[in-house]
Amino acid sequence: MSRALFFLGLFALPALADEPALYGRYEHIRIEELGKTLPAKMDTGAMTASLSARDIEQFERDGEDWVRFRLAVDGADDTLYEQRMLGISRIKTRAEEGSAVDPEREPPRAERPIIGMQLCIGDQLREAEVNLTDRTHFSYPLLIGTEVIRDLRAAIDPADHYTAGRPTC
Repeated sequence: MSRALFFLGLFALPALADEPALYGRYEHIRIEELGKTLPAKMDTGAMTASLSARDIEQFERDGEDWVRFRLAVDGADDTLYEQRMLGISRIKTRAEEGSAVDPEREPPRAERPIIGMQLCIGDQLREAEVNLTDRTHFSYPLLIGTEVIRDLRAAIDPADHYTAGRPTC
């Protein structure tokens, strides 16, 4: 009997490996390039990842596009970070409450620099494209959208919070 259970267990293991990691609506994520752990909102309604930044300035170095910025996070020091840009993200801006929407016009778009960052959630470390924008009017300085959630092979339980614990990468 135990031999049969052993073989059943062998066949069940690949199925378990296909299960997505389950995270809460909010998680702690470490950004390796910055050496900082920030609270993040895991947002299945957003496509991209966004980091709260200020003093965002694009410049050229050795023929490549770069960006410098400071974190726009409570308690952050005044460190100026520089990263090579991967491109520009054009994000639809939300229409103001009560304003008429013209179906003939393209919605306004905000342009944001995109950089590559190593994000650690739980024990998973992943490269992600992150756009920079001032998120100080939001509760969470880091937003993780569906592109990164998919790359993490994750599912989100909106009723749970901080399921991954502190990052251990």
